[in-house]
Amino acid sequence: MEQPKELVFIPGPGVGHLVSAVEIGRLIVSRHQNLSITYLLIDIHPNDKSLDTYTQSLPSSATSRLRFTKIQRAETELSPELDSKPLAVLAILLFDSHKPYVREAVLEIIESESSQVVGIIVDMFCVNMMDVADEFKIPSYVFFTSSAGFLALMLQAQVITEEFKQDITEFDMDKELLIPGFLKPVPAKVLPTVMLDKNGGVDMVVSTARRIRGSNGIMVNTFLELETNAIKSLSSDDKIPPVFPVGPVISLEQNLGDNGGILRWLDNQPASSVVFLCFGSLGSFNREQVKEIAVALERTGYRFLWSLRKRPKEGSVESPSDYENLEEVLPQGFLERTSGVGKVIGWAPQLAVLSHPAVGGFVSHCGWNSTLESLWFGVPMATWPMYAEQQINAFEMVVELGMAVDIKMDYRNEVNIDSNVIVTCEDIERGIRQLMNENEIRKKVKDMKEKSHKALMKGGSSHDFLGRMVDGIVHNSFSR
Repeated sequence: MEQPKELVFIPGPGVGHLVSAVEIGRLIVSRHQNLSITYLLIDIHPNDKSLDTYTQSLPSSATSRLRFTKIQRAETELSPELDSKPLAVLAILLFDSHKPYVREAVLEIIESESSQVVGIIVDMFCVNMMDVADEFKIPSYVFFTSSAGFLALMLQAQVITEEFKQDITEFDMDKELLIPGFLKPVPAKVLPTVMLDKNGGVDMVVSTARRIRGSNGIMVNTFLELETNAIKSLSSDDKIPPVFPVGPVISLEQNLGDNGGILRWLDNQPASSVVFLCFGSLGSFNREQVKEIAVALERTGYRFLWSLRKRPKEGSVESPSDYENLEEVLPQGFLERTSGVGKVIGWAPQLAVLSHPAVGGFVSHCGWNSTLESLWFGVPMATWPMYAEQQINAFEMVVELGMAVDIKMDYRNEVNIDSNVIVTCEDIERGIRQLMNENEIRKKVKDMKEKSHKALMKGGSSHDFLGRMVDGIVHNSFSR
């Protein structure tokens, strides 16, 4: 009898990365009956119980041949001079401090002799854990949770920095870059903030790109029909490991309880009539910006569902929270004047809302998961990026693919750091009106909805790519 085979999977920070890792893990083990996965969970947030809550909520039927091991917390004190570093850099440093404990966990799995470890999969945030794979001479693979376009940009940033000897942080914001995989020139103003950061940000991007090139293969949460040019460009470059678009990886089995009667309210709205505004788990605005949004919504007259979260103190590491009293932040009388057409809420069950037939448009921060979810349900987006790689996601959707409308794709509102730009109610109103009008974008999004579903079906592009990936992992056929 063939010896059981084991993959070790190291997800990135936070429950969002873990959800994606579990979803792709379920797909992986479904393609090989003798393969199982052990997840090594690294919790860099001392008081955050979301990882435990999520894993404990998974039904046993959903985690067949998936196991979870909590890694011992490293007692790491980052030096004061690191306080000015971008959050992404700090997260990676905290992850790296757990490398000895990851090594111990992998060694324990190897020495158990109950299965053969055939690979270590690392999230894009913890590529330095490939050192552990190298030490044990185990192939390593990257799970890239963002777009193929952003992957192409990261790899080109390494080329610009190390081969062309150019300093990206010195680029004029009007400069346009020719990025392999993009048909349209990419303006520097939509590069991720971390890529423009002299204080360790751009170095982290370049270092991550270098490590990705050293892997045995890259799984990307996208699909061929959506990012055709980027995927073909990546796949034709012999300096890049094999690329496997295996998405859209979306958790469709979430507990979608109807908090505050949100779904009941939507049930009473006409089809495709509601614009949904939601800016992700870390998205929030200051009071001045909230008022501009409110004025815009009132002017348009459209039905709306607005997920409005309270901004933490400047520089805080806390997440946004729900307002106890919405009237303290909204214009006087706004709730009364819009009571017949709108609903302002706190946290939103985004998947349930996007899947509801009443929703006809999505004003989004352009996180990649949110982008894929909007396409999966055929809801067109108006892009309002804030942090991470969201600006390049917005550019790709609006300019490169022509599948979204723009509110302000170069807007920056870093996590818990106030933006020095206020997007005017006129710009917001214009974007929402364009979003909600029947147009070519709406037709393109509906078409991409069908393609996203077919990609995961038997014979679909992502289904086939995943099959090739799993076969190569099991038979160790991807050489570096």
